[in-house]
Amino acid sequence: MEYPFIGNHHSIKKIRELVSMVSDMVLNVLLLGETGTGKDVVARFLHQSSPRKNNKFIKVNCAALPLSLLESELFGYEKGAFTGADKLKPGRFEQASDGVMFLDEIGDMPLPLQAKLLNVLQSGEYNRLGGSQSVKVNAWVISSTNHDLSKDIKEGRFREDLFYRLNVIKIEMPPLRERKEDIPLLVDYLIKKNQQELNMGDYNISPELQAVFLQYNWPGNIRELSAFILRLMMGDNPDNIRAEIEQKTSVPDIDGKAISLVDAASDIIGNSGKVSLKEVKTVAANYIEKKAIDHVLSMTNGNKVKTAKILKISYKTLFNKMGGELKAQG
Repeated sequence: MEYPFIGNHHSIKKIRELVSMVSDMVLNVLLLGETGTGKDVVARFLHQSSPRKNNKFIKVNCAALPLSLLESELFGYEKGAFTGADKLKPGRFEQASDGVMFLDEIGDMPLPLQAKLLNVLQSGEYNRLGGSQSVKVNAWVISSTNHDLSKDIKEGRFREDLFYRLNVIKIEMPPLRERKEDIPLLVDYLIKKNQQELNMGDYNISPELQAVFLQYNWPGNIRELSAFILRLMMGDNPDNIRAEIEQKTSVPDIDGKAISLVDAASDIIGNSGKVSLKEVKTVAANYIEKKAIDHVLSMTNGNKVKTAKILKISYKTLFNKMGGELKAQG
């Protein structure tokens, strides 16, 4: 199975270049970035690009299991190691030997287990739970986290020596809001992916909804975009998606009302179906400014001097932002 890494943004191109450089080196890789930015995809892309691509890729989510279960999952156990251990169970590290061990959410690994992991990275061997014989492993360790590990180290939640062992090659994943020009590519890919995997029919995103996607900041990143695309293809009304985004994108006006930046962006779409992100930003900023000026003017009963003072701008700046209306009004 292929794991394409979609995007033409310069940050994505740099990651591709780095992957091509390190994929044939067995050096520990640390993937950093917000939730949903594609760290899992890059981990699999590294595996697929390496000489180990025909060997196993083993993933363990370090945040999904409590300490005792996570330890037995990673390192296995001998028969009789604890109640219910009726047979030997190899650990995931053993299964990943000669392949890739992907430790997802490494920042959530409990401290006691961090020490054992450090020993494995240093020596290449460990004992199963309840065992006395060393198990040798040769796994390429790739880890990921959305934590600020430097902060976690200072606060005593993450071992500094383990961090240095994991952070030989660092890859930082950009959030989707910083690579919005890749959204159309990702939308096309996600539609085709759903068509193939779920046997769905053709689907097209309207230019208006595309513009909404380009304006939105995507706190859930690519995972959030993927969820929206699937909902649309399953028959959800595009107006529902737009309304959700408007609610999330709205910002408080001076009097506590909500201003939708999406409405501002949609004003410049017209019938062409084309919109640039620069235009969206400009129109959204102008929209907010106009709302603020109109509101303060109403508060001051049209007194421009007071309005400028409240907004902490000069009378001339207020004049310019109102497009010369002050001159006509006196």
